[in-house]
Amino acid sequence: MSAPNTTFDSPIDPIIDELWDRRADLTPDDADARKTVVAAVDAIDAGVARVATVAADGSVVVDERAKRAILLSFKVLPMAESAAGDFQYHDRMPLKTRFDGVRVVPGAIVRWGAHVEPGAILMPSYTNIGGYVGAGTLVDTWATVGSCAQVGRNVHLSGGVGLGGVLEPPNAVPVVVEDDAFVGSRCMVVDGARVRRGAKLGAGAILTASTHVFDANTGEEYPRGEIPERAVAVGSSRLRSFPGGEFAMPCILVLRTLAEGEIHDKLALNDVLREHGVAG
Repeated sequence: MSAPNTTFDSPIDPIIDELWDRRADLTPDDADARKTVVAAVDAIDAGVARVATVAADGSVVVDERAKRAILLSFKVLPMAESAAGDFQYHDRMPLKTRFDGVRVVPGAIVRWGAHVEPGAILMPSYTNIGGYVGAGTLVDTWATVGSCAQVGRNVHLSGGVGLGGVLEPPNAVPVVVEDDAFVGSRCMVVDGARVRRGAKLGAGAILTASTHVFDANTGEEYPRGEIPERAVAVGSSRLRSFPGGEFAMPCILVLRTLAEGEIHDKLALNDVLREHGVAG
């Protein structure tokens, strides 16, 4: 799996780095520190700053300062009571309150410090602090966008999908799902794994940073923890020998690679899965 690129000109106030160095001494009573941290997380909430982006060379660029600001918010914000209708909460993090141009279905929860672009649709789901959801993306019912997970544009996160979160260490790469991708129902993508542009991941697959990814036709192994661009992939297993015997270990199989013109055609995914006996 490609290593994160942490060399980044962050738009966040560099005072955050100074606060980070003395984080053990910070409390909610430090008004100046709280003001700086809140301004930084507000910038992430508004999409002005972002925890991670995909650079032109394909590497993932992590903004450590953004991550530090989020972690510091747990130090400088006091516990507070809040409510959403009849539901009562007690937390340091308020819920997000502005959704300009976003369709938010009742039951969807987004924490302050997450950014959702106009044109996205949030079914009853959960998006954690530091998360990013691009325009045209559907976060379907009971799907979870974990802390700092980055979701591109025109993505479909199907029902029950779980994108793992990551806050510590600050330079750890988050889960990244790139533009035009499709993640099937009940998939788990965690531990900084990556679904590249236009890829389709069949239902129930588990992808971690250490998951082996193979080409079903050639046996070629791709970088671990990454679904290649425009790949149609499914969860599978392979036999491994251990002192106690042979056991099936999870892996991912790439069944085929879609042509550029097929990126937006979700029917192509169903056709490929049927062809391989994965869909009914």
